[in-house]
Amino acid sequence: MRSSKLKQFGLVMTGMVAGVMISLNFSANADRSTQVPLPVEELRAYADVFNAIKQGYVEPVEDKKLITDSISGMLSGLDPHSAYLDAEAFKDLQVGTQGEFGGLGIEVGMEDGFVKVISPIEDTPAFRAGVLAGDLIVKLDDTPVKGMSLNDAVKRMRGKPRTDIVLTIMRKGESRPIVITLTREVIKVQSVKSKVIEPGYAYLRIAQFQENTAAAVVEHLNKLGAEGPVKGLVLDLRNDPGGLLHGAVGVSAAFLPADTLVVSTDGRTEDAKREYRATPADYLRGTRDDFLRRLPDMARDVPMVVLVNAGSASASEIVAGALQDHKRAKVLGTQTFGKGSVQTILPLNNNTAIKLTTARYYTPNGRSIQAKGIEPDIVVEETANGSSRRVREADLLRHLGNDKEAEAAKSAADAKPAPGAPGVEEDEAEPVRFELAGENDHQLQQAVRLLKGEQIVQNGTKPQAEEGKDAEGDRL
Repeated sequence: MRSSKLKQFGLVMTGMVAGVMISLNFSANADRSTQVPLPVEELRAYADVFNAIKQGYVEPVEDKKLITDSISGMLSGLDPHSAYLDAEAFKDLQVGTQGEFGGLGIEVGMEDGFVKVISPIEDTPAFRAGVLAGDLIVKLDDTPVKGMSLNDAVKRMRGKPRTDIVLTIMRKGESRPIVITLTREVIKVQSVKSKVIEPGYAYLRIAQFQENTAAAVVEHLNKLGAEGPVKGLVLDLRNDPGGLLHGAVGVSAAFLPADTLVVSTDGRTEDAKREYRATPADYLRGTRDDFLRRLPDMARDVPMVVLVNAGSASASEIVAGALQDHKRAKVLGTQTFGKGSVQTILPLNNNTAIKLTTARYYTPNGRSIQAKGIEPDIVVEETANGSSRRVREADLLRHLGNDKEAEAAKSAADAKPAPGAPGVEEDEAEPVRFELAGENDHQLQQAVRLLKGEQIVQNGTKPQAEEGKDAEGDRL
């Protein structure tokens, strides 16, 4: 009798899971030309496990929790950027792209069961408290992070403004945990900032790619132009964790000729195979107002330098790669993060969603930067004394490989000794902290010198003379 009920229950569960699989994959994301058969045996095993938990676990567990946790587990096991978004997380994501959200101000991922800081967002509680990229958060208040899903950890870190949370952090090079008390705030990220550094030389910073970032860039360019002739422009994408793809296309379109290829994507489905160009159809979304019509004339021919570092990821790498490939700008700084994958948000029917990696993206010349990053034209470290070691995509567990350079990447990984291995001494600079565009901003200083055609100082090398004038016809 019991065996019969179990079998019946298993068939019901198999059908239910199959329905979930169909709704997630085949309606929005499957290759419609060839439908992959469902793994019936594996789904039966899933149903058996579900039933065993329901009948035998030491405490009752809600069906919703089991299903939700299993979906979350499926996605988190794929790569660091695929995830299940419950109703609250989905809402937060939607709000966050508008430039305002509640929390601490850090971009995070998961590694070895702990929350890993990818990048603190400038002018936020985490940034001001000294949280650094690469930090491992091991405890939230008195609760260990080990065993939590990323979604659960993020929910604990969010909360009402003016409430406190205690982070316990393990940092490479520190023998003891670091305990930091942070006060939650409504995080308002000002996407674009600008200023005139000195007469004729302007500075434009993008902190994050949001809905209105490209339009804001146009406004700032007009403001800079109104203050006097612009002979050189520095576009600062350092510590920019990325954001919306169409925002990156719009920013690139502000500096490139119309209809120029900005980025292409490729995945298993037809929807994932696309080219994005400097055209209104690709950078406008939900608006008929083409903000590039208000673009000042100088935007498309002013000499440019793009600043990047290991905190430049995703959308910021798209912009840097496009301007580099089209020789529109010189890229200066250090190697970028290397997030060359595209995540698609697939809403479910209960106000939840999944964030699924659906494609890799490629620069106009066909380069994949996944787990590799953008290599600057001119390497300049963050300070005159060098840069601290920072986490990159290749450091994350289960990161997607670089399909263009798989063998090369494997060879490099095989040849490189693991950190902490016997006989290997780690020579890392102390964490670098300085104000972007401040008096001690070494990279910005060298960018301005490059625009002027002066000698620039690279770490451990002699100054480079007239770097910007070597290649006739190439714009900086």
